[in-house]
Amino acid sequence: MTPSPLPPWPSRAPTSGAIRLRAVLDADAAMAQELSTDPYIPHIGTLPAHADRAEAHAWVQRQRGRHAEGSGFSFAMEEALTGRAVGHCGLWLQELDTGLATAGYAVVPSARGRGYAAQALAALTEFGGTIPGLQRIALYIEPWNAASIRTAERAGYTFQELLPAHRVIAGEARDMLLYSATREAPPPEGSGASAPDRW
Repeated sequence: MTPSPLPPWPSRAPTSGAIRLRAVLDADAAMAQELSTDPYIPHIGTLPAHADRAEAHAWVQRQRGRHAEGSGFSFAMEEALTGRAVGHCGLWLQELDTGLATAGYAVVPSARGRGYAAQALAALTEFGGTIPGLQRIALYIEPWNAASIRTAERAGYTFQELLPAHRVIAGEARDMLLYSATREAPPPEGSGASAPDRW
């Protein structure tokens, strides 16, 4: 089935704290190469482990095409003050027709420990609030991944349930924790209150 056309690219860069989200650029191949040195990241996406320059550029081109192909919004995280690319995050909208999106995030090893992932997720979530029909953003996190759990909670996501053997990673069925952010329900019709634009 052909995905529904996505909303346009944001006219203003989503920003939270020290982090701004922008389109992935050719120059982000160096950031992709550093991400590929993480032992986990290559198992959950299309970035090869220890990517060479050509493999990193190919990954960049795939990210640049995500919006046009209808998959979602693929962003580079950059430090707002320096413009340095410090990671990647995405809002994936293949299930937008049902009101659901999923999100993911990764920070390069040299920029960890500064809260950048939580800031990027907060910016991504706020941007999600501008997308018509989007009601819930889900995160799937392995139970051992304490850093990612902290990121989710700092960005306002709440734990929903444990999903046994929910995803195959590195050839093995893995349990996943489901975290989500849900858009607040609009006030009753005729109440006189305006509809909230927050999660």
